[in-house]
Amino acid sequence: MDVEIVGRLLSTLPEDDDHPYRTGPWRPQTTEWRADDLEVVDGEIPADLDGVYLRNTENPVHPSLKNYHPFDGDGMIHVVGFRDGKAFYRNRFVRTDGLMAEMAAGSALWAGVSEPPELAARERGWGARERMKDASSTDVIVHRGMALSSFYMCGDLYQVDPFTAETRGKETWGGKFPFEWGVSAHPKVDDHTGELLFFNYSKQDPFMHYGVVDADNTLAHYVDIPLPGPRLPHDMAFTENYAILNDFPLFWPAEALAKGRHIPRLHRDIPSRFAVIPRRGQTSEIRWFEAEPTFVLHFTNAYEDGDEIVLDGFFQGDPEPADNGMGNKWERAFRFLALDRMQTRLHRWRLNLATGQVKEERLTDSITEFGMINSGHAGRPYRYTWAASGKPGWFLFDGLVRHDLHTGTEERLSLGEGVYGSEAAMAPRVGSTGEDDGYLITLTTDMNADASYCLVLDAARVSDGPVCTLRLPERISSGTHSTWADGAELRRWRTADTAAEAVGL
Repeated sequence: MDVEIVGRLLSTLPEDDDHPYRTGPWRPQTTEWRADDLEVVDGEIPADLDGVYLRNTENPVHPSLKNYHPFDGDGMIHVVGFRDGKAFYRNRFVRTDGLMAEMAAGSALWAGVSEPPELAARERGWGARERMKDASSTDVIVHRGMALSSFYMCGDLYQVDPFTAETRGKETWGGKFPFEWGVSAHPKVDDHTGELLFFNYSKQDPFMHYGVVDADNTLAHYVDIPLPGPRLPHDMAFTENYAILNDFPLFWPAEALAKGRHIPRLHRDIPSRFAVIPRRGQTSEIRWFEAEPTFVLHFTNAYEDGDEIVLDGFFQGDPEPADNGMGNKWERAFRFLALDRMQTRLHRWRLNLATGQVKEERLTDSITEFGMINSGHAGRPYRYTWAASGKPGWFLFDGLVRHDLHTGTEERLSLGEGVYGSEAAMAPRVGSTGEDDGYLITLTTDMNADASYCLVLDAARVSDGPVCTLRLPERISSGTHSTWADGAELRRWRTADTAAEAVGL
């Protein structure tokens, strides 16, 4: 393995840190690496694997002002690239405005998720920022050959080179980017049309917008999605002809907001609502559907079936877990991040456009989340979801589950005690002929070996274990959202950009 340190950020985190989401599997990194010809620990890199796996990670550099939340960390992109039976690794911090300001100051300047917004002003003086920092640390997608990192509370989309992980600036969509509202995490790319679909939300009326960026990277559509009040949507879905937004009954109570308290509560007497809008439809064309109260962090897919829209996602049986006294203080404090406490199970809603009725069914009894599909089937009928299982009581992934939605069967892989994975992206093999004809890629944090690995698995035979295990330069922090980008497609955009630069475009 050819390894080089290309950067290191100065951290001010305490040496005696005891926060479980800044230590152990969540110990943040400060070093940025360039590693070529990754060491193959076991197996062989498939010759028909061509592309890059990207993962975003919350990776704090400075201690919080008071109470650290796992979603407060600065964004770091990890890249593992494959071609011709070889692999490379890169990791870089996303150079957000917030990170650069805090690096210059040598300390945190913003309040986090678990802190009141005015704390920054109180702690740091009038020059501090009162709104939450846009860390761009939640999600990562690839559109038109460029990776885009995003933040769950809405913000800028930072352009990241998918090969080097270097920040290239902010996406502007020709100056039409909705800078006042920003864009939420989980924008969607339709591989068939080249469009990017997105939403945003805020505490300002109408509380949500929905937009479409066309294949030429132009903001082509942007409309209001009126809601009864401020909400906390996290994901969306789409079909060939529709986009599906949501209004779940887990949100900030109005009386608490009036006092500056941002603590979401589940309103059990309010139904879940889904907004179905034609992909370039107007506000007046929205159809609302009511369903059982819950909260859904992530959807897996949606598609049209006659008069119905089939929508799949992870229903939370207990979106607001009570403090039952079980576990230590940290387990109780962050119980709402543990999959077993939230009771997240794969669920299906059928929204009938002709009758307005909603039918629901649980697709599995297994507790999983962070499901990924073959992106070529996004918005279309599909069969497989590859999801993560969670360590009881903690926000850590301890295995992978392949859900077959046609047969209802599951195939599992346990990573083993003390080993934690990332969201697994599905990488179709070169010349793929089937939905599961390819590989799963994930990164692990192995506390036993004090090391991290990239695992490559056969997507059709998950329980067989890795077909290839690659060693990374150091043990990386646990993390979540990921994506896969096809190598030939990336090179096509890179060639097009180079040609455009040559003629002054």
